[in-house]
Amino acid sequence: MAEQKSRSAWLWVPSLYFAQGIPYVIVMTMSVVMYKRLGISNTDIALYTSWLYLPWVIKPLWSPFVDITRTKRFWVVLMQFLVSFGLASVAFSVQGSSFFKWSLFLFWIMAFASATHDIAADGFYMLSMSQHEQAWWVGLRSTFYRTAMIVGSGLLVVLAGVLESKNGLPPVKISVAVKTAAAVVSNYDPAAVSFSKPTGELRVVTQPASLDIALAERSAPEAKAVVEQAKSWNVRHGFVADDKPVLNPATDKNDSGWTKNVSGPLRHFLTAHFPKPEKTQAAATAGNLGVIYFALSQPPPAGKAIAVNFARQPSGIEYLGFGKSDKGFRLMEGEHFTFNSTNWNQPAMAVIQLDPKLKQDAAVVFETSSGNIPLAWSITLFVVAGLFLGFSCWHSVMLPHPPGDGPVVTHKSLFGEFFATLGSFFQKPGILMAMAFILFYRFDEAQLSKVISPFLLDSRSAGGLGLATSQVGLVYGTFGILALTCGGLFGGFSAAKYGLKKMLPIMLCSMYLPKFAFIFLAFTQPDNFLVTCGAVAVEQFGYGFGFTAFMLYMLYFANGPHKTAHYAICTGFMALGMMLPGMWSGWVADIVGYKHFFVWVSCSSLPGLMLALRLKIDPQFGKKSAPH
Repeated sequence: MAEQKSRSAWLWVPSLYFAQGIPYVIVMTMSVVMYKRLGISNTDIALYTSWLYLPWVIKPLWSPFVDITRTKRFWVVLMQFLVSFGLASVAFSVQGSSFFKWSLFLFWIMAFASATHDIAADGFYMLSMSQHEQAWWVGLRSTFYRTAMIVGSGLLVVLAGVLESKNGLPPVKISVAVKTAAAVVSNYDPAAVSFSKPTGELRVVTQPASLDIALAERSAPEAKAVVEQAKSWNVRHGFVADDKPVLNPATDKNDSGWTKNVSGPLRHFLTAHFPKPEKTQAAATAGNLGVIYFALSQPPPAGKAIAVNFARQPSGIEYLGFGKSDKGFRLMEGEHFTFNSTNWNQPAMAVIQLDPKLKQDAAVVFETSSGNIPLAWSITLFVVAGLFLGFSCWHSVMLPHPPGDGPVVTHKSLFGEFFATLGSFFQKPGILMAMAFILFYRFDEAQLSKVISPFLLDSRSAGGLGLATSQVGLVYGTFGILALTCGGLFGGFSAAKYGLKKMLPIMLCSMYLPKFAFIFLAFTQPDNFLVTCGAVAVEQFGYGFGFTAFMLYMLYFANGPHKTAHYAICTGFMALGMMLPGMWSGWVADIVGYKHFFVWVSCSSLPGLMLALRLKIDPQFGKKSAPH
């Protein structure tokens, strides 16, 4: 047992929290890409994948069962094995005719296993480490969790894309460039397009082979008409399914009691007392467009349909999930086509629109992939399933056996244990203050996070910064992530050295004061892109540093016989504290404008600040204990 106790945390903490992040990003992010590649409509993807988040929201409801049955170590290893089994099952299901229904069901089961794994992993972390070690590792564990997010949304998607292009029709690369000297095309007639059909193997043919788009303005109605024309043509010829949701007129009424008694009067009050700055008339122009046509060189095999995906080829650090953007070229229509024996020689339309903020010549490469797409995603899921089987075997050996890891029992009845565990959380000393703090500590951040991207993208006439989409991807996808990670690491090391109580005021300042960066950006609207990058990096570093205090306080408050269940309940309140303010943030920003909104966000940090300063925390929590 001495060997188990002395085992380095480096052997299991990184892998444990990397394993905690992978299923979440697969269910919430990678599944969306997969279903899009497999031809599911946007409406169905948005509706059904949103429900997959539910197990993580309601996981506190069954967290007491993890606490009162078996060891946390047992639950970690078992859930990793079940996640592996679930991923392998999804890999089999995507090759069937009813793949959407069965894969959703299996993802749902896997999500419950992953949420249970989260409960057990956090409990095991608290049981296996001293308070000082918990504080030291809290930033590092978040780093490995974020690494899993990058791998899941970046590298795994790239792997699937590579497999798609290697097992079917040869990929076609199309250079798309914006040039000041290019001619402006006014009308697009797909019926007049003809293709040169090469002999030999079946392949995708395009017209033109490369696309030059003039750097010119196009009226907004005209640009919209081109996109609608392409969508209508593709639906009419069976290249894509009709993705228009069915609207229920009964739900579109605005005379509800909530509108009359709450939102309506509040809107009137905000408009009267915090008038939105005058906004110039919306621009009548939009970015110019270009169209690419696709067909097959010959009919597909009898009874077989050929699915073709079309997307911008990533480059550089985008393969790692950083700095994702459209580089100023947005694919408005044509992400996915299906060719069959009736439409293989008809032109499918893809529309690429320039960002109106693009002011100089530029070029990107778009690429088709038309292989056996279900097989590609099946292989990718099998790879991740094998990874999780490896995690399960690794942790069955490498996880220590802390002496306190076992069922927490106080009653004979299982349901008695459940309700006793649940009830004991609400009987903790200072529960009301703790719950209020957990709900309000991120009150400002919950509102800010929903509005930052629209603020950066909106035109200056609308109060925004007028950045191109590619610039926003660089600001948050690269500088923001790096600053957030550095802030989290620095916060964990600082709390481990000086203790949570001593560091709390500093962390509060780092959490709240950088919000003034957005007041600065909103009022000055700087032209210098580096100024914007610096402001966002400062805010994200401060958030990462200050968020460490929040994580440590939840660890501190959950400490006790039922720490596993109690920590899960804390995270449930944390999710609630992020969800509710985010619901109204866009509505408020739209009414009062960005300047007043960011002032309000800064003021809304006061409840969390005042509650945090009144918390009772052991001065020694997080610090290294003196040797006896």
